[in-house]
Amino acid sequence: MTKTGILSTLLLTATLATGGALFAGSHAIASDRSAAPSQRSEWLSIQDVLQRLEATGYRNFEEVERESDGYEVKATDPDGRRVELDVHPVSGEILKTEVKRDKHD
Repeated sequence: MTKTGILSTLLLTATLATGGALFAGSHAIASDRSAAPSQRSEWLSIQDVLQRLEATGYRNFEEVERESDGYEVKATDPDGRRVELDVHPVSGEILKTEVKRDKHD
């Protein structure tokens, strides 16, 4: 895990412990797929990404990583499956969902 991943996980844990990460935003940001990854000032914060995902039914956030082209989030989807999500850094839109297999299978 990268330093950014570790720091993100620690930040997530601290935020969830205080209850602040569970507040869903009251407005939506339009999708902007043309946003260049270098425009980080326009990126959603990790907390905002988690709020948006939780508002759509995701939970049990295990890991959040800020990648060069967006966010990668490991969580449980609304159907109870463990998933890895690629999330657009500006809109918060889920770009890709990969269902993780149970290690016991």
